[in-house]
Amino acid sequence: MVASDATRLNGLTGLAITKLDVLSGLKTIKFATSYDLAGKTLSTMPANIRQAGSVTPVYESLEGWQEDIENVREYDALPLQAKDYIKRIENFTGVPVNIVSVGPDRAETLLLTNPFAC
Repeated sequence: MVASDATRLNGLTGLAITKLDVLSGLKTIKFATSYDLAGKTLSTMPANIRQAGSVTPVYESLEGWQEDIENVREYDALPLQAKDYIKRIENFTGVPVNIVSVGPDRAETLLLTNPFAC
């Protein structure tokens, strides 16, 4: 939800997902799709600070992956579930994911598309 709000408010044209590797080993990954405020579904965080403190995230569960992805150097080598997670973020935000990091080292960064190309 925060990513969706950030892309909308800041006019982002591409996203970078960092630390994707820390999700390895999870059976399911929760993905917040909306907020609940006293039984009402909200698609964005309320601007009112009191209301914002009272919302509960509504989650969708995505299938996780068991493989260690720290040594992956190409998008196509990622587990299907990791690629599905990335696609879900793209579909939800309406913005492409350009960069994915699968570890702390610079070499563990996958450029899906070059965000700096003209």
